[in-house]
Parts: sequence; C-alpha cells; structure tokens
Amino acid sequence: MSKGLVTIFGGSGFIGRYAARALVRDGWRVRVAVRKPHLAGDAKLAGPPGWVDLAQANVRNRMSVERAVEGADAVVNLVGILFEKGPQNFEAAQREGAINVAEAAKKAGVKRLVQISAIGADEDSKSDYARTKAEAEKAAREVFPEAVILRPSIVFGPEDGFFNKFAAMASSPVSNVLPFLPAIGGGKTQLQPVYAGDVADAIAAAVNRDDVEGKTFELGGPRVYTFKELYDFIGETIDRKRYAFPIPNFIAKPMGLTFGALWRVPPLAWGFFGDPPITGDQVEMLKSDNVVADDALTLADLGIDDIESVESIVPSYLWPYRAYGEFHQKGEA
Repeated sequence: MSKGLVTIFGGSGFIGRYAARALVRDGWRVRVAVRKPHLAGDAKLAGPPGWVDLAQANVRNRMSVERAVEGADAVVNLVGILFEKGPQNFEAAQREGAINVAEAAKKAGVKRLVQISAIGADEDSKSDYARTKAEAEKAAREVFPEAVILRPSIVFGPEDGFFNKFAAMASSPVSNVLPFLPAIGGGKTQLQPVYAGDVADAIAAAVNRDDVEGKTFELGGPRVYTFKELYDFIGETIDRKRYAFPIPNFIAKPMGLTFGALWRVPPLAWGFFGDPPITGDQVEMLKSDNVVADDALTLADLGIDDIESVESIVPSYLWPYRAYGEFHQKGEA
C-alpha cells in the first residue's frame, strides 16, 4: 500500500531522479511531470512497475500544470534553469512557473508543496537567477503559506554539471597545452557542495514530516571550499595538475553577457553545442559566497545527519577524465 501520490515537476532532471527514488523508497507513488515525456522514459526506473508514471506538463502552461496535480497528495517543484535560451527565461520558468504550480496545488487541495530554491536567493540580487528564485519563494508562500522551501548549494553527483564540466575542461587537449582553468574573480568565492542523494532525502523529509510546514531550509555539504580549492581537488582526482587563472569580474562580465546573448538564438539555443561557458548572470552569482547561513535551518533539522562529502563521492565518477580512465595509475598522465 502506498502513502499516496507525489507530483514532481522537473522530475526527469538531475535532482528529480534522486527525489523520485527517495519518495518511492518511502512508500509514495510518483508522477513525473515533464515537458517532453517521450524523452524521459528512463525516469520510470526510479521505482517498481506502477509506482512511477510520466505526465506532460510545462510550468509555463497553467492548464497542463493543473492536469499534472490532479489527485496528488503532495507536489514538488524542481523546475529551474541556470541560463536562458529561447522561450525559457528566468521570469517564466522560475517565478511564473512557481506561481502556476502553487495555485494549481492549492486549487487541487494538495496537502504539501515543496518549492526547490537555491542558496543566495535574494529579491535585491543583481543576478536574475537569484532574484527570480527569491520571487518564486515569495509567490509560492503567498498562495500556499504552508509551502516548504529548500535551498541547496551546488549539487554534486555522477550526472552533475559542475565537477564533470570542470574535469572535462581540465582534460581537454587545450588544457594539456595550457594547464589553466578560468577562475572568475580570482577563485575566492566559497561554495558548500551538497550530494544529490542528500537533497533527495531532504525532499522526502519535507513531504513526509508534519513539523516542516512553512519553513525554509538551506542544504549544504559538510565542508566549505573556495573555487580554487575545488579546482585543486579536481586536478588531484584526475591526476592532471591545473592552475587557477584569475579573470577579474570587469573582464568576465562582458564575456559572460556575450555568451549569454549568443546562446539565446539558434542554433546555439537548440543545445547542439552544449551549455554556454559562462553567462553574465553567472558572473554576478559568483560575486557572492554560496554557503549555508549561520542561523539557517539545515539538513540536520530535517533529520539528515549522515551527509556525504565531495571526497567520498566525486572520485567515483571522475575517473573517465584520467589519462587512462579506470586503469590509470598515479603519475601516468
């Protein structure tokens, strides 16, 4: 017997797949709501047959959102973007999407709404990402006062776009000749990476527990690093020594704005050439540390004490970037 049904918007993404598994493990049936369900069939592998279903929904389309929450006991909104392309912009995907999800959940009589935000969400931020994340939080709470807000730091795991991205850059032919990685603002920005499995456990706790209504939690791993320290860790892990090349913000910002503009028009917007190297908005975000506040509710307050570290997880999936892959011996590069 299941506890009920949870609809996860953005459930086929990186964090969503972990969240679906955690919820099924705790006895919930899961409906994964995605824009392109025909491309998300593997999301059903998060649970036994019949426990995970797919539904077509776009958070920018209110009617599709309402269909996706029909019969749900809880709703999790994981939708977010790190850069804009085509019709996918921060206001539409993050702020307006959160409003549509919250209003549909309220209308459907959903008992629990979990809104996934981010550390650094701030209505006064110069970063559109951080600003619209904060606006999404506020809008969700105005419609659904009992909503639980989760703010993770940088999330890592085998499918992440952070450690994999920089390990790929460090192992590229260009980096073999010029052994440097770009360090925006000197690489001094502090981050507190958190494992995707721990974020999923936090989502499950937010759905399951009755003492979390209306609260905000910040999710970070057991240690704080500077960008430069993470570069050193990546280089050590893949046995490729790379140096942080400082790029001042006044140089990085126009570079980021240029890349961001290019990636909003075809063919770059179609995704055939990957993600932009950096955007102006990301440069703004890197001006501020991304760590759990001293007075914040944390993973521990959700009953999650055994938190995975970068050192215990990341080496297990960065081996493809070593010179000889899984058979590489230290010093062979």
